[in-house]
Amino acid sequence: MNRGAGSAAAKQDRIGSVQMAVLFLFFMTGSSIVIIPAPLTNVAGNGAWLSLLIAWAAGALLLACVLYLNRRYPGRSLFEYGREALGNAGAALLLAPFLCVMFWHVAGIVIEIGLFFKSTMLKETPTYAVNSVLLVTIALTVRAGLEVMARMASVFLGLMFGAIVLVLALVGPLYHPEYLMPVMPDGIGPILNAAYIAYGFPYAELAVFAFILADVKERDSAKIGKRLYLALAVNGLTLLVSVACSIMVLGPLSGDLKYSLYQLARLIFIREIVERIESVIGFSLIVGFYFKTSILLHILVRALGLAFRLPNERILVFPVALLCLLLSLTTYTEEAKMEEIVSIVWPLLDNLVYVAPLLLIAAVTALRGRAGRSRGRDV
Repeated sequence: MNRGAGSAAAKQDRIGSVQMAVLFLFFMTGSSIVIIPAPLTNVAGNGAWLSLLIAWAAGALLLACVLYLNRRYPGRSLFEYGREALGNAGAALLLAPFLCVMFWHVAGIVIEIGLFFKSTMLKETPTYAVNSVLLVTIALTVRAGLEVMARMASVFLGLMFGAIVLVLALVGPLYHPEYLMPVMPDGIGPILNAAYIAYGFPYAELAVFAFILADVKERDSAKIGKRLYLALAVNGLTLLVSVACSIMVLGPLSGDLKYSLYQLARLIFIREIVERIESVIGFSLIVGFYFKTSILLHILVRALGLAFRLPNERILVFPVALLCLLLSLTTYTEEAKMEEIVSIVWPLLDNLVYVAPLLLIAAVTALRGRAGRSRGRDV
């Protein structure tokens, strides 16, 4: 099928399955590695790692659904899945909220970056300055195209993971494995509550990748499933180790201190030679925020281009980035409100707006396929 709704520029942005897996790993790990350990340990205590495993399993099932639709509708995006399965009216009804929430999703990540800078490294810098510079950089990155983003991600992924490994290695002398016990001091309830939080952020968000999986080169399309699952496994292991290490170092304080990995970096001290490296680590971690926001903005622009059948969707990049900047400056800018959003509102929004349409399209597709096979046997 001709991807008439896509742009001519987008058709040239074909990337390999490894590059798509790198983008997927950045998207899943970018902001969650900094944000998620604190709310998980705050809710589940020492059992936060169990919550993460439950959320990861739910994310793996959701990824299976995304890959199923990608196989059934090769070369098409989520909008085209919806139009095929539900018709134009049904797809518009389900996916219009999808687009609206994606605007806030981009703005929400930028708000988190601003709060991170404001509470750690750039305390005297106005929030609008941080958000503006960041979104201009992100918009220029998206304007360059998916292929350029994938090449950049291959380089910067090593920087982000290198910073993570460096922090976890250098705080090794401060580990207290006994802090991991007891695992479930308050029963299974807090574990499930924290699993719901981790599932909503980041695992339910992977549904948006249904918009760009069609951009994998045809010769690599058969390998994309294995490589995305490998990326998801790396993401789960990274978050699991980060949560466990935060508990082993910070103990009962791990749930009260935001940005756990950054807090661990502040504790590094090796004979007055290696100390106060948290700023370097912080900027390395910001790479994850930057790439996740770039990928999400690219998907949002692609979705708008498909929805309105634009011949060149890239003309939307700067106007959409401006709207996201205004949202980031006028909505929730207080840390207490953002914590409530991450823990309560965002998981619910993800399930209603991202996951539910995807599952409905997959269910209709599966039922139609089964009905078609039944008619074929009857004939």
